[in-house]
Amino acid sequence: MGLRIGMTLEKMIQDLVVKTKKASTSLMSLSTLSKNEVLETIAGLLETDKKLIQTENNRDIEAARAKGLSDAMLDRLTLSDSVIESMVSGVRELISLPDPVGKIEDFSKRPNGLQVGRMRIPLGVIAMIYESRPNVTVDAAALCIKTGNGVILRGGSEAIHSNLILAKILKKALTLCGVSSDVVQVIPVTDREAIPYLLRQEEYIDLVIPRGGEGLIRFVVEHSKIPVLKHYKGVCHIFVDTDADLAKALPIIINSKTHRTGVCNALEGILVHQDVAKSFLPKLVQALIKKNVVVKGCQQSCSLSQDVTPASEEDWGTEFLDLIVCLKVVAGFDEAKEYIYQYGSQHTESIITENYSTANRFITEIDASAVMINASTRFNDGGELGLGAEIGISTTKLHAYGPMGLEELTTRKFVVYGQGQIRS
Repeated sequence: MGLRIGMTLEKMIQDLVVKTKKASTSLMSLSTLSKNEVLETIAGLLETDKKLIQTENNRDIEAARAKGLSDAMLDRLTLSDSVIESMVSGVRELISLPDPVGKIEDFSKRPNGLQVGRMRIPLGVIAMIYESRPNVTVDAAALCIKTGNGVILRGGSEAIHSNLILAKILKKALTLCGVSSDVVQVIPVTDREAIPYLLRQEEYIDLVIPRGGEGLIRFVVEHSKIPVLKHYKGVCHIFVDTDADLAKALPIIINSKTHRTGVCNALEGILVHQDVAKSFLPKLVQALIKKNVVVKGCQQSCSLSQDVTPASEEDWGTEFLDLIVCLKVVAGFDEAKEYIYQYGSQHTESIITENYSTANRFITEIDASAVMINASTRFNDGGELGLGAEIGISTTKLHAYGPMGLEELTTRKFVVYGQGQIRS
């Protein structure tokens, strides 16, 4: 699929966004029942067309291997049976979740008799710009359909065949349910110039959500005329406190680092209280090495384990997205907090402690989209937190902070009921 003869890339992008904007208005009045019917149809087609999806996905995987993409990138690109099953269950979970659109909240009566409330409404048209993971195509489209938003999807060139077949399935489902297929668009070309053209369409697009590496997100922020929700990177830490249950700490750290390395909520830095470092740190390093993790550490970490490689200044605060982790011994809570503020990315921070007061300090004083007490950083995920499939994780605070589920894809307008009041 590509440009029609005589059509420029800029014209193609504009045509797509105009169609999506126009079609999105029909979603605003679509009933929850109708939206759920579309979602169930999508889930069914994903199941029946699984082999076709994987055939197109294999074309992308073969091309990615030929280009020498890393194992972590190949993992994010692959639509395995389990990934497709997860996509299907994610879509069906959205069906079971309450529809926020149309809900009126915070009703109050003014002294003059006016009744004032706030109604949840769709944002309008959302542009998603993302890399590698073709499952984002379905997750984002499903979330936007449930919340009545039009969506324009621009995936990475490495996933073009996967994204195009998923787009075909999404559009087929919409058509079968009598909804305009223009509410979901996948940009059908890999030209990089498509992104700047897309980012200029402020008249038709209400929000841009980039998902990918820091370079992509900074490019989008610098070139967009449209509001952007973003997180530049996921540099997540775990602080092992002096009052930690060390039997809990070890599996939590291993899970956070090795469950999946190429994701934004994977662990990148470990902070160990000096009071438990001598007894705990050598065991921790050995457990990490058994999982093929390269451990880079501070001088004190190196003195406690010969298997720790000295960390450079560039290592601290790095999002490795690989089997590499930084390790630092700290004097206490205040030093851990200072380190997190310097090197964290406001994504996910976790503390291992049995001390209630210290846990409360961590919740109150650590600024991140999710703070965890005695739990893996991998839980900062829309599905794990009960939101259903997420469209992304925001580390900015306007208008969402953390995983963006259904409510985060809506805004609120004032609704005023009167009985003839006029302002004096």
